[in-house]
Amino acid sequence: MMSYRISFFNLLGLYLIFSEDHSGCCMDTVWQPPKLSISPLQAVNDKQSLMVSWLINHTDLLHGIYEIQVSRTENHMIIYNRNVSVASADLYEYTWTWTSDLPLECVDHSVRIRHFYNQSVPSPWSNWVTNHGAEVKDKTKIFPLERVLREGTSAMFCCVPRRGVDITSMEYKKKKQHLISIGTRVKAIAVDNLTIPTSFYKVLLVSCNDTTGNTIHAWNYISFPPEKPRNLSCVTSDMKTINCTWDPGRKRDLSDGNTRTQTLHIVNTDQAPISCEESSCKFPAVPQLEEYNISLVVRDQLGEETANYSFNFFDRVFPVVEWDRVSPGVTDTTVSWIVQGNLSQLDLLCQVTTDPGSINFLTSGNVSVKLEHLIPNTHYSTRVCCSVNGRLWGDWTQPIFFTTYPLVTLDLWRRIKQLSYLHSRQVTLLWTPHIVGTAATVNIQGYTIQWLQEGQNRTEWKDSRQTQAEVSIGPEQCDFTVQAVLHTDSSIPAHITIPQREDSESLSVEKQFSSGSASGFNLSWEEQDTATCGYTVEWCILGGAVPCTLTWVTIPEGNTTLFLPARNFTAGCRYKFNIYGCTQNGHRLLEIQTGYSQELESVQSPSLVEPVQSTSSSVTLEWRYNEDDPAHPAFITGYLVTVQEVGSDRPPRHLTIEEPQRKSVTVEGLQQSHEYAFSVSALTKEGPGQATHITVRTRADYSAHLAKILTPILLLLGCTVLLWPQRRMLIKGLKEIFVYPAGMRIKIPELGSFLDQTGEWLQTQRVEECISCDIEILNIRPPLNQTTTLRDPELLNTPSSVFQSSPSSLSPSCEPLHSDYCPQSATVFWDTQTLQEITYIANKTYFHTMKEDLSEPQQDESSEITSFEPSECLQESCCVIYGYISNETL
Repeated sequence: MMSYRISFFNLLGLYLIFSEDHSGCCMDTVWQPPKLSISPLQAVNDKQSLMVSWLINHTDLLHGIYEIQVSRTENHMIIYNRNVSVASADLYEYTWTWTSDLPLECVDHSVRIRHFYNQSVPSPWSNWVTNHGAEVKDKTKIFPLERVLREGTSAMFCCVPRRGVDITSMEYKKKKQHLISIGTRVKAIAVDNLTIPTSFYKVLLVSCNDTTGNTIHAWNYISFPPEKPRNLSCVTSDMKTINCTWDPGRKRDLSDGNTRTQTLHIVNTDQAPISCEESSCKFPAVPQLEEYNISLVVRDQLGEETANYSFNFFDRVFPVVEWDRVSPGVTDTTVSWIVQGNLSQLDLLCQVTTDPGSINFLTSGNVSVKLEHLIPNTHYSTRVCCSVNGRLWGDWTQPIFFTTYPLVTLDLWRRIKQLSYLHSRQVTLLWTPHIVGTAATVNIQGYTIQWLQEGQNRTEWKDSRQTQAEVSIGPEQCDFTVQAVLHTDSSIPAHITIPQREDSESLSVEKQFSSGSASGFNLSWEEQDTATCGYTVEWCILGGAVPCTLTWVTIPEGNTTLFLPARNFTAGCRYKFNIYGCTQNGHRLLEIQTGYSQELESVQSPSLVEPVQSTSSSVTLEWRYNEDDPAHPAFITGYLVTVQEVGSDRPPRHLTIEEPQRKSVTVEGLQQSHEYAFSVSALTKEGPGQATHITVRTRADYSAHLAKILTPILLLLGCTVLLWPQRRMLIKGLKEIFVYPAGMRIKIPELGSFLDQTGEWLQTQRVEECISCDIEILNIRPPLNQTTTLRDPELLNTPSSVFQSSPSSLSPSCEPLHSDYCPQSATVFWDTQTLQEITYIANKTYFHTMKEDLSEPQQDESSEITSFEPSECLQESCCVIYGYISNETL
């Protein structure tokens, strides 16, 4: 169907072309070109746009097609060609706009048009319609001139000289640019990406030089088009005027030459447009109108933007508040304000804040509030803002400043001293004034003290330099009131109750706690049901040279802990804390706690008690020390006793005594007749303190020596008593035992040398193989080599050194002479006349059985011949027997 219609219209066109019409009306209508009307586009004011308009040819059944050509200069150099489709049904005149890249003032611009009948058969071209450029008669001109150019775009600048003058050069930002010829006389330059100058004046300078030697300058503005308004909103503060505000976006420099306008339209009314400021607009409310639809149009030489906004009038109430008055007090202040406009019929809600402290108060329907819980004598500022129904809050008011009045409070405490006469007591009242805040200086004139005694009210005055008073009272309960006297400011009286005498004498709990932490004391106590008004903790330094200043602090009810920072205490000083419970009848002492903020180890040394008691194996030390002395820099936890043997490399012994009350110790396990160094020091939590030193020598153990001496003597006496009746028979038997073995002869002169050789040989033998024998001859007068006459002729040549050997050479030895012989006494005979001085001969024989493996020789047999009387030696000869006895005969 569509192709059929097209063919039909083609045939109809051919018919109209070749048909004969005597009137000529139809052919004139088809071939007549459109009539053009051309003019610069004045609405934009950029002088670079042409507005072309023509009448629509209604012979077209569908869209009409028009071809438009734009030429430049008088030679009609075509620079633009385009087909334009126009719907012919509803329009009688069509307008088309063309924008040139070159200012229209530079050269002539011409436009012509033709119509395509039935979109295929062109009509003849219309005549050129020319928009003439600037006509220069005297001086060269530059275009564009004083125009607003858009930032970031490209632009062409031209120089138009008068006839007969040529352009030699053009400069942009004082730099020569490439020239572009436009026609025969006009020269131009092209600049890309225009930027806003950073100089104070936001202008762009272009220069032109011609053949006459003249330099022409022209300047233009660089700006940017408007942005769409953001955050558009409207409020009313008095229900009469509406104020709209918005964010205009990028801030424009007023020197850029781009004049901007803002216009507000109330779309749903017939109100005239409202001219606005750059970012706000104020207009009267429309009576009886609740819903508003507004449109904001921002326009300048480079374009325009539009923003729309709708709102309910009663939802956009924005209360504006002004201060009325401020009435400060000590701890509170009354402030009032005024709300602009008639908003009394609305639900008004206001918020008040103070600084410092950020105290917020909320009030409904009121225009005043009492600010409470403020600090006396302090500078404050306050602000207020209000809202309707809490939907939209108004702006905060400017802060208003005020100062609360000064206030003086007293921290009152007491110290009670019991007097011996008439059950009276001496009460020392102590107080500390507290002036809160620093806004103003407060002068205290003095203090008044009031109490009731013996039914009479008594008053005492103290000047401002005194902070304590002493009052004598009886055993009954007494109430005291102390108040500071000021010139104009107020003061709160302090009260304290002294309990009855019997109430204050109740027993308290005493505790000793470990030293505090590095940050301070952490005190705690058990909660008392009777403490209905809190607790008071007082403390003082113990062990000071002078009485210390009593310090106290009040604890609220329900709190049983207290932290005291270490900066208020001295390390190594003992503090005593008295904890009182506050009752209706006064303060009662609950606990006494003592401790240190920090314990030190440098405590004094103990004092030793002398003389020191000692035995051969132990030493008992005693010392004096006052472990409860408050002057100690730490609690005494015990003592450390150190024992070191003098001259020994062994490590010292340490004895720790964990009872501070024990001041003696017995050190046992010592050796007799040895010197020992002792030190005693007091122990603390931090370690031992200074030590006291002493050196003690243990006693000798004479009992052991006496036992060793008396035991053989008693045995010898016992044997002597038992064997005395048989002494003659015993002597005879001994003679028979101690004889020379068969074939063995020992001469007396050879005895000494024999013993010496035998001793040297025995020293090379082992102890386990030892069998020895000692011969002792004591108190022999005269020596044998002078008066002795031997009966045995073979012994006459015996050397006299045998009987003069030193005791060391005759001491017992453990070296055998022969493996199967035991040395025995040799028999030596003397003349009876030579034995007058012999008083003692002893023979001691030691046997050692080689079958037994013993570490020391064992004494098996010992015999002695004592007390030779001269009468006995007259009848028979005396002898010394020496020889060997075989082991086989034992």
